[in-house]
Amino acid sequence: MDKVGLEKHTSKQFDADLEDVRELVLAMGGLVEQQIADAVRALITGEGALGEEVVQGDTEVNRMEVEIDEECTRILARRAPQAGDLRLIIAVAKTITDLERIGDEAEKIGRMSTHLASYDRPKSAFYQIEMLGRHVREMLRDALDAFARLDSEAALRVAQQDEDVDREYEGIVRQCITYMMEDPRTIRHMLDVLWAVKALERIGDHSTNISEYVVYFVEGKDVRHIGLEAMEKEINEGAARRRGD
Repeated sequence: MDKVGLEKHTSKQFDADLEDVRELVLAMGGLVEQQIADAVRALITGEGALGEEVVQGDTEVNRMEVEIDEECTRILARRAPQAGDLRLIIAVAKTITDLERIGDEAEKIGRMSTHLASYDRPKSAFYQIEMLGRHVREMLRDALDAFARLDSEAALRVAQQDEDVDREYEGIVRQCITYMMEDPRTIRHMLDVLWAVKALERIGDHSTNISEYVVYFVEGKDVRHIGLEAMEKEINEGAARRRGD
């Protein structure tokens, strides 16, 4: 099916309202992405003060979620959007929920970093944690970029990375278990590390969700009911038709 964009309406204010809500989502996404970056840095380097800043910053993430949710409610009440406009509002409402949950996971990592600030860090495990943190942050960035460009193909590529994140997570868990077995005195603080790593894995899951909402908005179909492979085929066939192949 043809991709949809933001349709032009007879009411310029309606167009402005829809564009404003999209911009608010991207602003919230940028804040959450920075929260992830700071949380991972605090965990890797032992900067407890930075971890505390992440914890305090979650309040702003929550405030933005409420603001955008209220704006979506206002648009639904005043404009009664249909078709693509309605899908946009639904996608936005779901996206900000996942962004708020990503913020919660970043806050969790920030808390763990304050607990771990004074402990030694096994280089191999923490290097892998840094790589996982970078991966999930890039997933979020790419999902938001797909949202901004209304690009379902790019969004699908993000969703397809979720299995890679799961494998990275499992590898780190094995490393941490080995470390605890070699030195049982580390068990308590390594459990905090595992909580932080699980939070990163969950960030990957939420980023995947956001990318699926982009596909839903653009293509009008729910990836969860179709599957990634079938959805990829449909998107590619649609792109071929638009090119006249």
